[in-house]
Amino acid sequence: MYISILLFIYIDTWLLVLMSFDFSAWMPNVPASMRLPPPTAKGCTPEDFALSLPDVNASSNLGLMGTTSLSIFQKPLGSFPDAHFTEEAPRRSQEAFAARLAEISRQIRERNARLPLPYTYLDPANIENSVAI
Repeated sequence: MYISILLFIYIDTWLLVLMSFDFSAWMPNVPASMRLPPPTAKGCTPEDFALSLPDVNASSNLGLMGTTSLSIFQKPLGSFPDAHFTEEAPRRSQEAFAARLAEISRQIRERNARLPLPYTYLDPANIENSVAI
């Protein structure tokens, strides 16, 4: 029972950390950065809403801080910085896996070049290797 509780807390916290940037990238979801509470009455104009948003410097600082803090320690999927295997068979498997991921990434980049809004979430270069938090 105790282990179940710990796992639940760990997994829940881990998901919050990974998903927090997608949520907080939109500035109204970060209330600490807003200058006024968002309008709650009907009939407000877009200008009323804009008055509650943070200034450009605060928004850009929060965005820059968020993106750099997420990508510092990220190892892309298929990268094996520690040599756990020295035998030839596992090394060949790792190389084949890395080659297949590179091919998938190339195909995604080619497809995204033709799209007006690229979809990069499933690009192996943008997926973190396992649970390397």
